[in-house]
Amino acid sequence: MTQARPGALVTGASGGIGYELAKILAREGHDVALVARSADQLEKIATDLSEDFGVRALAVPADLSDPESPDRIAVFLGEAGFQVDVLVNNAGFGTMGRFVRSDTGAQVDMVEVNISALTHLTRLYTERMVVRGEGRIMNVASTAAFQPGPFMAVYFATKAYVLSFSEALAEELRHTGVSVTTLCPGPTVTGFQKRAGMEHAPIGGRMVTGDAAAVARAGYAGMMKGRRLVIPGLLNRVGTTLPRFFPRALATRIVARLTAVRGDY
Repeated sequence: MTQARPGALVTGASGGIGYELAKILAREGHDVALVARSADQLEKIATDLSEDFGVRALAVPADLSDPESPDRIAVFLGEAGFQVDVLVNNAGFGTMGRFVRSDTGAQVDMVEVNISALTHLTRLYTERMVVRGEGRIMNVASTAAFQPGPFMAVYFATKAYVLSFSEALAEELRHTGVSVTTLCPGPTVTGFQKRAGMEHAPIGGRMVTGDAAAVARAGYAGMMKGRRLVIPGLLNRVGTTLPRFFPRALATRIVARLTAVRGDY
């Protein structure tokens, strides 16, 4: 079965940056496969995108904390005749608080979603793109990728992995026709803050100024230009360079002041 339009697979597509990226991709003529946990919400989004932009939109409900989900997604899309020309690994979550008091299951699930599922999906689709000689991958990291983050230790570490992995892969694929872009937004208004329990920390309160639609536009534009790294916003770009000029212990202590809630620090 020949696909009339390029296909884009977007994880974490039920809201925030993932939804905005899916909308842009559909508007720009991509069929879209949307992955998130909420089946009903995905179905509505898929219907809306199909009606608004005249593209094929598939809802693919999946919990990416399940290690078998990436293979199931690939099988489902293969049976549906959906070719992935653009892969957007956007799904991810964080939690806030002292690591020693944290829920073990939540920390392990975070690694599974933010790292393992992203790596698995990238491996599944990169080889196919290389064989075709074209493709685009966007992995969504964060400005958190550039320094350790006390009180969000696992989350910051997962995003450091995403950045390092993506930049290395981009170099490996330099002459293949497949580009890899890492999108590193700063604090952005999405459902992330509520799920992470960040509302009472500076980084989840007054510092949340980014707009998901603007971040998605910057990410899409950078991906289409083949840029390896996109950091939307001048202040965010400056902020990612500052830790280089401080001793690592001091830089880590500064971040702790931004991520701590009352009683933690």
